[in-house]
Amino acid sequence: MRRMIAIGDIHGCLGKLEDLFRVIEPGADDRIVFLGDYVDRGDEVFETVEFLVDCASRYDCVFLRGNHEDMFLQYLEFGGNERVFFANGGLRTIESYVGPDGPASREQVQRSMPESHRRFYANLEWFHEEGGYLFVHAGLRPGVSLKDQDRRDLVWIRDEFIARPTGLPLKVVFGHTPFSRPLVKPDKIGIDTGAVYGGPLTAVVLPEEKFLQSER
Repeated sequence: MRRMIAIGDIHGCLGKLEDLFRVIEPGADDRIVFLGDYVDRGDEVFETVEFLVDCASRYDCVFLRGNHEDMFLQYLEFGGNERVFFANGGLRTIESYVGPDGPASREQVQRSMPESHRRFYANLEWFHEEGGYLFVHAGLRPGVSLKDQDRRDLVWIRDEFIARPTGLPLKVVFGHTPFSRPLVKPDKIGIDTGAVYGGPLTAVVLPEEKFLQSER
């Protein structure tokens, strides 16, 4: 039977991602949806993206855009939001591409980025709908149709989305907001369990809604 597997926020925690994959044991028929936030804060951002690029060549994968990828791409393309990006762990991402020896310009980061990574970031999706579920990084604004959602809400919203019913006929699977254990409500499932803060990396297998976690 085809499984859908959603994986929460990785943030450069490659060891936990590798560990989780050993627990999942993905097969050729599985659809794996990554909910975003692959970069920033963790020690192995470059290696994590390498793992994901390789994963896309082996399995049926969907990669969503998180707020941290959004900040990184804005920084690379426009040089904007630098203070916010760096304050949210962006320096770890910069160092992962160019090394830790002193400050680097965005031009240096651009030159150091492999073409495979450029394609990876360029093809990130804002949301994915399948099998009665809506996969999105942060959530959505309750009472607003999917086509009218603000993209900023899709990668940044927190409390208003979590506290209120979505009003959609789809169950929303999301990351972004860390919980000590997966959040399960009638209309939503949250699977960011703070891997970069010492918690496990969590996946949910659908439609049975079974949770799997990294073991280290």
